[in-house]
Amino acid sequence: MIFVRKPVPGDKVAIVSPSGGLPEIFPAPYELGLRRLRSFGLEPVEYPTTRRLGTTPAERAADLHAAWSDPSVRAVIATIGGDDQLTVLKHLDPEVFRSNPKPFFGYSDNTNLLNFLYSLGLPAFHGGSVMVQFGRGGAMHPDTEKSLRAALFDSGAYDLSPAAGWTDRDRDWADPSTLESEPELFEGTGWQWSGPSTPVVGRLWGGCLEILDWQLAADRWMLPVEQYSGVLFLETSEELPSAVLVHRMLRNFGERGLLERFSAVLWARPKSWALDNQLTDEAAAAYVTDQYAAARATIAEYNPRAVVVTGLDIGHTDPQLILPYGGQAELDPAAGRITVTY
Repeated sequence: MIFVRKPVPGDKVAIVSPSGGLPEIFPAPYELGLRRLRSFGLEPVEYPTTRRLGTTPAERAADLHAAWSDPSVRAVIATIGGDDQLTVLKHLDPEVFRSNPKPFFGYSDNTNLLNFLYSLGLPAFHGGSVMVQFGRGGAMHPDTEKSLRAALFDSGAYDLSPAAGWTDRDRDWADPSTLESEPELFEGTGWQWSGPSTPVVGRLWGGCLEILDWQLAADRWMLPVEQYSGVLFLETSEELPSAVLVHRMLRNFGERGLLERFSAVLWARPKSWALDNQLTDEAAAAYVTDQYAAARATIAEYNPRAVVVTGLDIGHTDPQLILPYGGQAELDPAAGRITVTY
């Protein structure tokens, strides 16, 4: 892995939309996110597709090439995710990224780009989009802000911790008032540990389960199975895949020989509610329970020696902790501690 200099206050950061230019129809959370980035001391730089819907994969790839080629840009941050970044990958020139490595922040559909960079030996960061984490209504969640600042500017060990309060309830960006106040939070649930009590140290790889499943199907920038090891982390999206579908996708990982390669699996708190799929509290709780059970059972089938931790704030819920994609994680099951290296 090629670790590079991090940005410092005053540096420029590229703002890109490799999946979809949602700032065009939801400018309010996007502009709020830009203001928050500026409050971090960073100067956003936009590109032709950053605020445009309906752009082609080749156009979005050109913006990524421009962002990575500009020596004055010290990091790259995605506006949001989407569902077709997979089609951008074939337009990317690996040498552009190898020649000008820099930190990238994104999650969800941006798992495509995170895995592309990982395959080139270039670490990145899972999490931190402009419209969602930076553009959160009222204020950034303090856990998210602390983690983002550490990932952006600091190096060294960072202890993850369970959130005292969290939510997965979306608020409609079409209503400007949603940005005026913070969302209501549920009480924290902590982490759940299973498997051996042996400490684990290893490199992080993973991301959004559905996107990785697509990448496996299309065979886009996947390394030989034997080159994977360490700590696998997975999260699911606002599409709320069923426990049966989660099992089937994980089974594909297992049949490919991937699950057995990892000493530990970190599983995100699942998003269990969406604006277009508003589950009752009881149904949402059952959804989460069923997903955890499916994940534990499938992992145990293919890798009974793996340490499994569920309930981490590393996915589509709020707050969101940043993971160093390709960086190191240390798990101490006896102490209930997870430490990452930014």
